[in-house]
Amino acid sequence: MSYKKVWSNNEKLSKNELAKLDKDGLEILNDIPNYAKQGFESIPKDQWDYFKWAGLYLQKPKEAGYFMMRVNVPNGILNNDQLKVLAGISRDYGRGVFDITTRQAIQFHWLTIEQIPDIFKRLESVGLSSVGACGDITRNITGNPLAGIDPNEALDSRAVVKEIYDYFQRNEEFSNLPRKFKISVNSNVYNASNAEINCVAFVPAKKVVDGVEKVGFHLKVGGGLSAKPYLAQTLNVFLEEDRVKEAAIAVATIFRDFGYREKRHRARLKFLVADWGPEKFTEKFREYVKGVPEQGEELHEGWNGGYFYGVQKQKQAGLNYIGFNVPVGRLEADEVFEIADIAAKYGSGEVRTCNAQNIVITNVPDENVKSLLSEKVFERITTNPNKFIGYAVSCTGIEYCNLALVETKERMRSMALYLDEQLEIDVPVRMHMIGCPNSCGQRQIADLGFQGVKLKTKEKGLVEAYELYVGGTLLNGGEYNTKLKGKIDAENLHIVTAKFLSKFKDNKLDNELFYDYVQRVGTDELQNQLDEILA
Repeated sequence: MSYKKVWSNNEKLSKNELAKLDKDGLEILNDIPNYAKQGFESIPKDQWDYFKWAGLYLQKPKEAGYFMMRVNVPNGILNNDQLKVLAGISRDYGRGVFDITTRQAIQFHWLTIEQIPDIFKRLESVGLSSVGACGDITRNITGNPLAGIDPNEALDSRAVVKEIYDYFQRNEEFSNLPRKFKISVNSNVYNASNAEINCVAFVPAKKVVDGVEKVGFHLKVGGGLSAKPYLAQTLNVFLEEDRVKEAAIAVATIFRDFGYREKRHRARLKFLVADWGPEKFTEKFREYVKGVPEQGEELHEGWNGGYFYGVQKQKQAGLNYIGFNVPVGRLEADEVFEIADIAAKYGSGEVRTCNAQNIVITNVPDENVKSLLSEKVFERITTNPNKFIGYAVSCTGIEYCNLALVETKERMRSMALYLDEQLEIDVPVRMHMIGCPNSCGQRQIADLGFQGVKLKTKEKGLVEAYELYVGGTLLNGGEYNTKLKGKIDAENLHIVTAKFLSKFKDNKLDNELFYDYVQRVGTDELQNQLDEILA
């Protein structure tokens, strides 16, 4: 280890930080083989937290000894062998559950410690890893799921993503960060990777340098959600492709050495950026990355939320990508095997995951499109979903997560299906549901955000409920949604939401998006509507 832990003498370090001084998170990888031989009971409770660095969380209840595993999928790109290996892990060890996350990763459930070494071996055989998918470390590198084939990309960002991911993977110089560290590299001009909610985001830009127009990246830092969300701010720098890795290392170094370690709830990069401001952060950044010009012109033209549905032309003549809705991001292992076979039969075998929890099959020749779409698996996983189920996102929820207060996956799925039966609206309404304030389901950027809480009732005591947030977007730098007063009993959530959206339908303008509607009528009016429904 070549760096100095400049924070080690801080007398106010949190308990987590003191533990990390004694043992680096990546050291758990050396312990797992022994624990696997001796069984779950051999794992001391004070070691449970370290499993996060291996991409493992104990699912609810922890004492039962079942793990959730998150597998990195940089840029969301999976070749056919990788997809089949993941499907096999789901089938053989994960009770058939195959979840796509809002950061393009894959999650399994129901894993036992005895199974982990074989799972690691399977992942390694196809170049995948769960290491660093959780913990105070660089997480999965997200990006444009269409990188390299996208007519709307400023440049092909695949090589940059791989370079950054490979550098940080198992790198002990950056395995003891103050908290999680989320990087996004995206050159799609419609902000397909949700730049503003990441710790670090590289977004497409152009600038005339020495008389020549260059296409590269701007750098945004300090985004993040959870209980106190911040939007990322743009630093005054322009980066060509060959400086992006250097820039990522610089920001990680600043976070590692200057980030807050006294209170865990203030340890994210967003708090440091908020306190320093973009000017001071840019000044510090330039101490590490020399000679880069000031920012140029950002190339974002809008925001698509990471949704890519239907048959679309690739950059490559005669080839198509096809985007499918995976309801709330959950597949069954048998479906994944079938999709892998179809992708190989009609395309190149490649499948990509989106941060909207969906999939894209790439490189399908024109003459194969019709046959591919006729496959039975695409009756549920469709290219043309109804407007509510097609734009519904959910975190894991109380089913597996120790932090969640409420059920989410099935509730969001069933509510979206109910709304599609009850309502027909001329525009999509993006709905995100989360089970706790940590916001894995990214409710802050949704048209309608549902956050799980508990509600005390006279008849039933403490019950699951939701708070409602309205009007989130990442257009024009972003705006997080606003909470309306009142808690909605989980049993009535679908009915209340249908009534609330009926008022939207009745009062909206033609083709008016929900965000624009909120801006036009105001949150006071929406509060009145909700109060009337809940009365």
